[in-house]
Amino acid sequence: MTFPAGFRWGAATASYQVEGAVAADGRGPSIWDTFAAADGKVLGGATGAVACDHYHRYAEDIGLLAGLGLNAYRFSVAWPRVMPDGRTTSAPGLAFYDRLVDELLSRDVTPVLTLYHWDLPQALEDAGGWPERDTASRFADYAAVVHAALGDRVRQWTTVNEPFCAAFLGYGSGVHAPGVQDHDTALVAAHHLLLAHGLATRALAGPGHEFSLALNFAPAIPDGSSPAHAEAARKFDGIHNRFFLDPVLGRGYPEDVVADVEHHGGRFAAAVRDGDTDVIAAPIDWLGVNYYAPARVTPLEDPLAPSNCPLPALRGLDVLPAPPPLTAFGWEQSPSTLTSLLKWLSSQSNLPLVVAENGASFVDQVVDGRVYDAARVNYFMEHLRAVHDAIRLGADVRGYFAWSLLDNFEWAMGYTQRFGLIHVDFETQQRTVKESGRFLGRVAKANALPD
Repeated sequence: MTFPAGFRWGAATASYQVEGAVAADGRGPSIWDTFAAADGKVLGGATGAVACDHYHRYAEDIGLLAGLGLNAYRFSVAWPRVMPDGRTTSAPGLAFYDRLVDELLSRDVTPVLTLYHWDLPQALEDAGGWPERDTASRFADYAAVVHAALGDRVRQWTTVNEPFCAAFLGYGSGVHAPGVQDHDTALVAAHHLLLAHGLATRALAGPGHEFSLALNFAPAIPDGSSPAHAEAARKFDGIHNRFFLDPVLGRGYPEDVVADVEHHGGRFAAAVRDGDTDVIAAPIDWLGVNYYAPARVTPLEDPLAPSNCPLPALRGLDVLPAPPPLTAFGWEQSPSTLTSLLKWLSSQSNLPLVVAENGASFVDQVVDGRVYDAARVNYFMEHLRAVHDAIRLGADVRGYFAWSLLDNFEWAMGYTQRFGLIHVDFETQQRTVKESGRFLGRVAKANALPD
C-alpha cells in the first residue's frame, strides 16, 4: 500500500495549544488567554499559559519529530506574539518563528505555516473582533508582515484554520473564545474570516509559494432514506461544510443555505458586500482537509424545531449519539467516511488535497518509559488505509498530518484529552514518544503501509 512519490508526512500543532510563554518577549494577550482566565470556561480551570512550553523547547520537539522520520511540520503563528496589539509588529515575537523555521530546515523538515489558529489578539476583539469587517483587513496586514519575515524560507502557507470553529463555536455557541452566544453574529464572523483568507491570499500569492486554507468537514449521514432524512442531511451538510467550501471554490455561498439563514432572520446578507465572494475565491494551490468524525442526523417532525446541535439556522433535525467504537473524546471512528469525503472533495474541484488534521484522543499511560497506545496505532492504520483507498480511486491527496505532535491544551477541554504522537507530562514537561508516533514514523520512512 504505497503512497505517491513526494507524499508529505507530518504532524500538526497550534500556537496557543503548545507554546506557553504567554507573556514572554512582549507577547500580547489573545482571546484564549482572556477566555481561559474566566471562571468555568475551560475544564479544570486550565489555561495555555505554560502548555507544552514549546516556545522554549521547540528544538527538542522538532528533533523528536525529525527523529521519527516525519518530513513536515504544520504549526501556527501566534498573531498576538507577532503583533501584541494586533497592529504593531514585535521584532522579538517574529524572531521566535525565525528560529523555529531555521531549526526545521536544519532538520530537513518542511515548514507548513498556518497564519491563524484561533488566537485573535484581545485588542482586536475589544475593537469588535471577527464580527467587525476591519478585522479582515488587519489580518491581511499581519499576514504580510509574517510573509515578509519568513517567505524566503517558508513555501507552504495556510491562511485560516477551521473558520467554522472560530466563528460558530466562538461567536455562536460560545463554547470557545471569545465566548459570544449569538448565531447572527457568528454568521457575520464566518464571512469575515473567509474574507480575511481571500484578502491575505490575494496579497501574498506569488511564484514559489503555495497557499491554502484548512476546513473541518463533518459529512452528514442520515439514519434513514426518506425525503425528510435527505433534507436533514442537506441542512447539516449545508451549514457545516458547503457554507465554507463553496465560496472558496468560486461558487459563492450556497443558495439553499443562505435561504435557511435568511428564513430565520439575521444580519448575514447585509455583511456580504459586492465583490466579497470574488475575494474569497482567490485561487489556492491545495485544500487542507481536517477530518475527525461524521455527524449522524435524523429529521424532526417540526421542520422549524431547534436542533440539539447549536449551529446557526439549523432547524428540523437532531444529531444522533455517535455509535461505537468511540475515541476518548466520544467521537465516532469511521475511516470509510474519510475515503468518501476525499472522493467527494475531488469531485468538487481539481484542487490537490492534504489531510491537514486527523487523529484521536485516547487514555494514555507511561509504563516503564513507554506509551503503548495500541488504539491510536489502529486508528492511524485504518484512517491511512482510507486515505490510500481514496488515492486509488482517483483523489489527488498529497499529504497527511497527524493531530497532534504533542499532547497539549485541548481548548475548552483543558488537559483532559491527549491527541499527541508524543506524551507530555505537564508537570515536568517530560516528553515520551508513543508507539503511535513510532508507527507513523515507520510508515513515513517507507512511504507505505504495512501489509
